[in-house]
Amino acid sequence: MTEDLVEKRKTLLAESEEHKTKRNELNAQASQFARERNELNAATRQYVEDAQKNKELRDQANNDVQSLKEKRNELNDKANALFEEVDTMRAESGVVAAPAASSAPHEKKPSVKEIQRQIEQLEERQQTEQMSKEKENEIVDKIKQLRAELKDQAVEHEQNKEIRGRLIEARDFRKQASSLHAEVTEKAELAQKHHDLMVECYRKADKSREGADAKHKQFVEAQEAADSEHKAFLECQKSLRDYDKVLTGVRNKQKKVKAVKENKSARKEAETIFNAFKSGEKLTTEDLLKLQRSKLI
Repeated sequence: MTEDLVEKRKTLLAESEEHKTKRNELNAQASQFARERNELNAATRQYVEDAQKNKELRDQANNDVQSLKEKRNELNDKANALFEEVDTMRAESGVVAAPAASSAPHEKKPSVKEIQRQIEQLEERQQTEQMSKEKENEIVDKIKQLRAELKDQAVEHEQNKEIRGRLIEARDFRKQASSLHAEVTEKAELAQKHHDLMVECYRKADKSREGADAKHKQFVEAQEAADSEHKAFLECQKSLRDYDKVLTGVRNKQKKVKAVKENKSARKEAETIFNAFKSGEKLTTEDLLKLQRSKLI
């Protein structure tokens, strides 16, 4: 019986150690998953923070674009008003611009106001439309051509001091407007750059957030499995304590039985020695000790 209990306890001890090893491995995995999850969550927060910064910079650039547009439009309006006056003065004075070399013999040149309107439309397209570099270059060349025509118009009227004065003033307004238009384009590109960066940061934040969620799921699964192994380990430990109690009881009982048997044997041997002593036989020192232990003398 004792040997059977010992073997069962040995098997249970091995099972307990197995549960303990698995528990420790799963706890280590859970800790690793938690660290990776926390790193991804920190990255997500950083990406969101960066996205917010780029959003603020984008909004600021867009506000600058709006402000610059308003100033540019005011200057263009002033220039247009002056160019309109020039056209009116030309009509009233009967001055007609000479046709360009490439124009048809009786083709009339467009008015200053019409040229300015074309320039504004082309600048607006350049700023707002998505286009290839080749197409953008075509528009830039066209704007340069139209501005050259404006210069020709100004040269044409140089003999008229009043018209020339208005053209110079209008060209000055137009020059300022063109300068602001360049700033508008620069700010618009800056706004688009920060918008793209913001979108990219949010994309990365979504990706890292998904990764963090996956790691958290792995963490929970590993933690639950570790808890299950720990529970099984504790159950094994409890059973081992129960086996130890039973084995201790059995061994104590065996010791008592052995002691009783040994006492009976010693008593019987002592009685034999005592009877020999009474018969006059000589006793050895060991015989005397046995008699004392048996309390026969």
